[in-house]
Amino acid sequence: MPAPHTQTPTAVRTFAQRFSATRRGARLARLLAAHQLAEWGHPHGTGAHDTVVLLVAELAANSVLHGRVPGRDFALFLSHDDRQGVLRIEVTDTHPALPVRRAPGLEEDRGRGLLLVDALATCWGVSERPGPGKTVWAECHLGSGSL
Repeated sequence: MPAPHTQTPTAVRTFAQRFSATRRGARLARLLAAHQLAEWGHPHGTGAHDTVVLLVAELAANSVLHGRVPGRDFALFLSHDDRQGVLRIEVTDTHPALPVRRAPGLEEDRGRGLLLVDALATCWGVSERPGPGKTVWAECHLGSGSL
């Protein structure tokens, strides 16, 4: 009699979704990322959850505000590596312009998004993609549910 087949736990879990390049699309990306994090064991209110959700919100908002090409969507990809304890966020759009980290003045009410990404992410950057556009990514080291 053959031994029963058991599944080994997956070391890397992923989530991928395309969204309309609108404020509503950016909001939905943030909400679905929050839900996915809870499913992966990082519930609302933990440092890991709140940090990753803020990073997704900033990257999605940047894509919608600065990377929007009429008629084109943006994509969100999350990768949770259980062995390494790393969560990677990728936001892809079709606009060719690269993000620029600014140093806004005290009176300016915009331009701090990438400063937040730089402060909260373990590392972040921009990658080329096939076809037009780019992928802006950020990584966070996750502990046992908190940063």
